[in-house]
Amino acid sequence: MFKYILKYKLLLLIAAVSVLNYGCSKDFLDVPVQGQATADSDPDVADKLVTGVYASLHASSAFGGIGDINGISMIAATTIITDDSDKGSTPGDQKGLKDMDDFDLTPTNNFVAALWTGYFNGIAKTNQALKALETAKLDEDLKLRYQAEVRFFRGYYYFNLVRWFGGVPKVLKVPLDAYEANNDPVYQTRATPDEIYALIIEDLTFAKENLLIKGVMPVGRVTKGTATAMLAKVYLTRKNWQEAYTLSQEVISSGSYSLLPDYSEIWRQVGDRSNEAIFEVQTGVYNNSDYGVPNYCVWQGPRVGGLQGWTDLGFGFNSPSQNLVNDYEAGDKRKESTIIFIDQSPQHVGTVLFDGFRIPSQDSVANPRYNYKAYHSENKEVESFLGNRDRKQKNIHLLRYADVILMAAEAANELGNSGESAMLINMIRQRAGLADIIASSQPSMRETVYHERRIELAMEHDRWFDLIRTGRAAQVMQAVKPNFIPGKNELLPIPSLQIALSGGKLTQNNGY
Repeated sequence: MFKYILKYKLLLLIAAVSVLNYGCSKDFLDVPVQGQATADSDPDVADKLVTGVYASLHASSAFGGIGDINGISMIAATTIITDDSDKGSTPGDQKGLKDMDDFDLTPTNNFVAALWTGYFNGIAKTNQALKALETAKLDEDLKLRYQAEVRFFRGYYYFNLVRWFGGVPKVLKVPLDAYEANNDPVYQTRATPDEIYALIIEDLTFAKENLLIKGVMPVGRVTKGTATAMLAKVYLTRKNWQEAYTLSQEVISSGSYSLLPDYSEIWRQVGDRSNEAIFEVQTGVYNNSDYGVPNYCVWQGPRVGGLQGWTDLGFGFNSPSQNLVNDYEAGDKRKESTIIFIDQSPQHVGTVLFDGFRIPSQDSVANPRYNYKAYHSENKEVESFLGNRDRKQKNIHLLRYADVILMAAEAANELGNSGESAMLINMIRQRAGLADIIASSQPSMRETVYHERRIELAMEHDRWFDLIRTGRAAQVMQAVKPNFIPGKNELLPIPSLQIALSGGKLTQNNGY
């Protein structure tokens, strides 16, 4: 029993002393290190370790294992939890998701626990890679680039953790042995949010200074622009408007990015690694394999219900809410590109998607709306699909150019320049087929920015973080989800198992 508890503690508190398998069950990512080639004797090992850090983005286990970074737990904690979405599926399916949707969260929620485990396992991979790179026999410029790539991910993972949980353990090293893992307080106590943000800024700044620009970095890798844009978002969250504005403008003026003319194409394969893409989870043809985030599409695909009799696309979770639908302006092209509307007509004409796939009417489908941005074509003549429905080749867009434009618009307004804010917002609205806005007072422009962020980035995993950082969570959420408790539900609970495994050293968030 003691060995079992120790093993679990090492895994969940990020104190593993054995070398991890830096991959997602793909042979080309397996990195056997102990007793074989190491980074200081074989440069290829260093590259594989860095590749393994990228592969950590594919973690999506909500029920144990390696945890969840971009699976249903992330979807729930960024979107289902907000006014943009309802749990979906059938009423009794996955109570833990319903509890998140309704703010009936407890510290034993498995989806919350999966986030903690997944992100800290991702951080463990970054620390293992950085340790190996210290002694790797590489060209110094290449070593700096590798370190910058890895530190970008560590900063990004901590950025999400601190926004979900507040202060968390600040783990920057690999423990020497089990004794250190179980006795060094760093693995079992929470740093303050300010300490975590200082680390995030340090890591992302290092990445910004040492990564190469888009077009010079290998395709699919994070770039100088990726780090700059993510750092701008961190400063926006911290309300450092000048830094947020300066960094956003640096990305805009770089000339490396632009808006795709057709909004709907961003989430199709034609939009992968496009001029609008800044940070994506790479999948499918990028790796020349049946390689994707397990079940990302399937969790959100339209689900059979009623009369059935058709090949459904998934489990039906994360259904866009009526509240979101109501917030679109008339004529906004983004609505039909964001939401799959199930046919409600008595003629049962169904809904035909962009690839020709027909979803039947409401009598055969569980929910009235689904996330179009999560749909991957079922037609292999339209988008490549190698047959594993659980690993569809769906790039997940975590940060794109439109977001940077809106960050610049928000920061400009907060700095007193509503005219520039309006100009930037109109770049977004023109693509959506909407009329330009006119600059107005700072409070009015602030609400305009908030609206445009909601609509432009709907179902893209930004809504929750935007509500929290702008202090609007209580006002917005209580109007649609009355269980929301101010001063409590802005943060997720620290998983109870983590507190137990720390011997009570990890403290719980308020109200849980």
